[in-house]
Amino acid sequence: MPGVTLEDIKRANRVVEGAIHRTRLEYSKTFSAICGGEIYLKTENLQRTGSFKIRGALNKIASIPAEEREKGVIAASMGNHAQGVAHASQIAGIKCTIVMPETASITKVVATRGYGAEVILHGREYDEAYGRALEMQLERGYTYIHAFDDPHIIAGQGTIGLEILEKLPEVDQVVVPVGGGGLISGIAVALKETNPGIKVYGVEAENMPAMKASLERGTIVSLAMGSTIADGIAIKSPGRLTFDLTRKYVDGVVTVTEEEIAGTILLLLERAKLVVEGAGAVALAACLHGKVDCKGKRTVAVLSGGNIDTNMVSLIIERGLVKEGRYLNFSTIIKDQVGELKGLLALIVEEKANVITIRHNRIKLDVPIGYARVELLLETWGKEHSERILRAMRERGFQVALP
Repeated sequence: MPGVTLEDIKRANRVVEGAIHRTRLEYSKTFSAICGGEIYLKTENLQRTGSFKIRGALNKIASIPAEEREKGVIAASMGNHAQGVAHASQIAGIKCTIVMPETASITKVVATRGYGAEVILHGREYDEAYGRALEMQLERGYTYIHAFDDPHIIAGQGTIGLEILEKLPEVDQVVVPVGGGGLISGIAVALKETNPGIKVYGVEAENMPAMKASLERGTIVSLAMGSTIADGIAIKSPGRLTFDLTRKYVDGVVTVTEEEIAGTILLLLERAKLVVEGAGAVALAACLHGKVDCKGKRTVAVLSGGNIDTNMVSLIIERGLVKEGRYLNFSTIIKDQVGELKGLLALIVEEKANVITIRHNRIKLDVPIGYARVELLLETWGKEHSERILRAMRERGFQVALP
């Protein structure tokens, strides 16, 4: 398999011109203060189709001979590559078929169909969808567009590196999400072949560290599929080309936990007003949690995508608020008589908390006759405020039970 050169990436840059957004490189005062260095966010979550994937897809399709393009293209994807290929095909005016696992996000399936692709749901995991796509390629004569292990795909993703250099030529290090390795391979070639002194670090989900494990063993390994909210980088094994390029150009690969990913998604929502998916948050998560040393350095964290399911956003917000002590969930027993519930709520008003939900139950068997259990979910200012509320309730004689 041929390699990828800086000239390939520059050529790809000309191909995608006008068809993609040259996404912003945003300096973050908040995250810089947390990390002790200058933190810049490369906002590929605001890219067309919601992720960087359209870059590689456009470059790949442009390389396919006209007679082969007439037959159409096919790809397998969990979602972002699907949307990138579908939209690039729409721009090129060619037929596109995408095979996605049955577990793929509904949001991403609907979006892919919205770009005009035929979507086939097959299998529980990416590898099963990939196998079916290869079968259909042989059956129907389509051109297969690999999600990461293709020189044209890698060169297209590498255009992000050129944009970083254009906006921040004095960058010290770039931190990049890693799944199959197409994104980090392209960015690393662009950066290192221009300035070998720039450090490039990859970040994987702790539950799916295929590239890290492969680099440590010196050969490609295949892992059992783990569970992670960073589904966009949940890959069992890296590609052959991407592994070779990563081993040559990348300075290290680290991992982040599910809690670190979720917390970073919430921080980006609150502090930067940016929506990212799990895979899009891992690079910044590594910076915020000290997995990559950012002290005194100019660091770019690539936010690779923003295609997150709205139900997942809701869950992450609620879990984050609970973890930070800004949601207080508890129950207490009160007398089932006029004025008792009013007294409880008056105390909460005094403490300036906001009631999210309240349930009053007098018929549970574990509640004494003549009493009622009240279950409350409060919004507070934080852990100190929550502790003050609980202390005030106990001082007033309420027995409080936490979940």
